[in-house]
Amino acid sequence: MGASARRIYLTRIVQAAALAAAVCFSLGASDGASRYNNLNHRLMCTCGCAEILGECNHVGCPNSAGELDELRAGIAANKSDQEILDSFVAKYGAVVLAAPTGKGFDMVAWIAPFAVFAAALLGTVLLVRRWSVGKTGASAAVVEDPAALAMREKIRRETDTNLDGGF
Repeated sequence: MGASARRIYLTRIVQAAALAAAVCFSLGASDGASRYNNLNHRLMCTCGCAEILGECNHVGCPNSAGELDELRAGIAANKSDQEILDSFVAKYGAVVLAAPTGKGFDMVAWIAPFAVFAAALLGTVLLVRRWSVGKTGASAAVVEDPAALAMREKIRRETDTNLDGGF
């Protein structure tokens, strides 16, 4: 491959990469509809249905239409995502957020499930170890007492029933 062919090849690769980057950045990066979709999935409907705001679909919801209009107005006013979320939190409280923030006491909501899982796993491992150690230690330490064997045999003979149900 000559120097001129190599230059053309590299030019085409750079052009293709630039085109791919332009397409990737233009597909929803600044699109109002994608921002709207992203934000309405980060908020909860405040009517008490426990649905994501963008998916609140129960008939006659008194809150979702107004909240979605507020969201559209925030996007139309060219507010940042954080400003829109902050305005919703200021108006409705922190319960309007679909996920807790990563700050302050809200970190407990992110850490607690993993901590509980780790504690349960550790407890299970320790319990299984105790059972396995107890079994091997107990089986080696059990010595059959002749009096206990005789008593067990006597009980078995006295409680032995006919296999056909006793009839």
